[in-house]
Amino acid sequence: MSLKKINTVLAAAFILFILWFGTEFILSPETTAPGFGLPSWPSGDGGGFLIIKGIRDVVLALVLGILLVTGHRRALGWVLLVEALAAYGDMTTVLAHHGSVATAFGVHCLTATLMVVTGLLMMHETRKVTAAPAPAMVEIG
Repeated sequence: MSLKKINTVLAAAFILFILWFGTEFILSPETTAPGFGLPSWPSGDGGGFLIIKGIRDVVLALVLGILLVTGHRRALGWVLLVEALAAYGDMTTVLAHHGSVATAFGVHCLTATLMVVTGLLMMHETRKVTAAPAPAMVEIG
């Protein structure tokens, strides 16, 4: 399988995963939130922040999807690298609030790291290869 096909499958998998997870946070935050890794629920009217997280994830997925569908593969690689920061931020948030270490590393850190690897693979796929200069022709006679 070519690197381009592998990258396409990986990018599509991230898009679908992030879209699904974001949608779950929007539609049923009370059942999805415990899997995020934080030890407690938002109090009062804080549940709206869970929906904000879902909207963020849906937007992140749509940006990736647009770049994939339109063939902007190098930009897709860059955006994967940048969007990995959101997952690393989620990991840091879970750890900083004494949440599940297993979820912080097993979900958020793993997701972010796989996004970085996929982004780097995409960058490798789209690197510009400079051709060696053609040898000079020498005329005799």
